[in-house]
Amino acid sequence: MKKPIYAFLIMGKGYQPEIHHTQFETDRMITKIITVSDFSQARHALSELEKEGAGAVELCGAFGPEGAKQLIQKTGGRIAIGYVTHFPEQDSLFDAFFHAPHFD
Repeated sequence: MKKPIYAFLIMGKGYQPEIHHTQFETDRMITKIITVSDFSQARHALSELEKEGAGAVELCGAFGPEGAKQLIQKTGGRIAIGYVTHFPEQDSLFDAFFHAPHFD
């Protein structure tokens, strides 16, 4: 029996999908962590995941609700797609982290 595939897609400058990825496999499921540097790469990665039979994909917060909706539409709703968010009271912490010099 083919194992279900769950993937987490992370988008950020500097990621090189051919280098920055990993996979974990248990007796019950395959979990993939895939990186992309832009939305075009994300669309390609999602197409590959769809071909592999992925059942669920979680997107990092960089995709936002509109990016998530676009990718849901791309798959015709055949894959469960969610995206990570956080509580508004932590906005300042996220802004400080993602706008720090290490991201320039």
